[in-house]
Amino acid sequence: MTLKNKTIFITGGARRLGRHFALTAAKAGANIILHHSHSPEEAQQTANEIEKLGVKCQILNVDFANPEDISAELGIIFENQPIDCLVNNAAIFEPVKFPETTLQQWQEHININLTAPFLLSQLFAAHLGQKEGRIINILDWRALRPGRDHFPYTISKAALATMTETLALNLAPNIQVNALALGAILPPSDGNKDENIIRQVPANRWADIDELSQAFLFLLDGPRYITGEIIHLDGGRHLV
Repeated sequence: MTLKNKTIFITGGARRLGRHFALTAAKAGANIILHHSHSPEEAQQTANEIEKLGVKCQILNVDFANPEDISAELGIIFENQPIDCLVNNAAIFEPVKFPETTLQQWQEHININLTAPFLLSQLFAAHLGQKEGRIINILDWRALRPGRDHFPYTISKAALATMTETLALNLAPNIQVNALALGAILPPSDGNKDENIIRQVPANRWADIDELSQAFLFLLDGPRYITGEIIHLDGGRHLV
């Protein structure tokens, strides 16, 4: 598989899963536009690793908590260069339940997890014209199997799942829109790899990071006849 001469725009690409997506695409030959909100040092480190692979990497710093900044600051990026794929990965993930959710927490999750992908998808489609392109939205198994925890996060991701299917209809036939709904891929950001997380995972294990790469590359360069799909990479967690 090769993505040579392709340009991939990845939001939240400085660290964790976003970093892995960026490096995976770069290893396949793609140039990377790497967005971050508050991780300048990690973004630079990731960009350095990408450029060592012999491809280009452009860093963008935009705070998605302020949606009015997105179109103004990123519109010029889409105008000035061809972008072949948009990966809506940036997200906020707070473990708050419904009774404790404040309006600020609600709005921040909606802004970052849903409004930003909407605005970026709109920019991407408008500037792509009739050329072929792809959008990949990064979801969570909770999006299609909601529970009581992570209330604003789950609502925002469920809406993004619906937007995936709706955009697939709106942007066909030249833009494919699909999603990855992830489960136990990386341990929490605090480093605590709590094995309780996998107790309800039928596969009874954490994902191998190579499995994430394979699924991601499939959506980046797989059959163009696939659109509107949500692929669960969660070991069957959404079935329980």
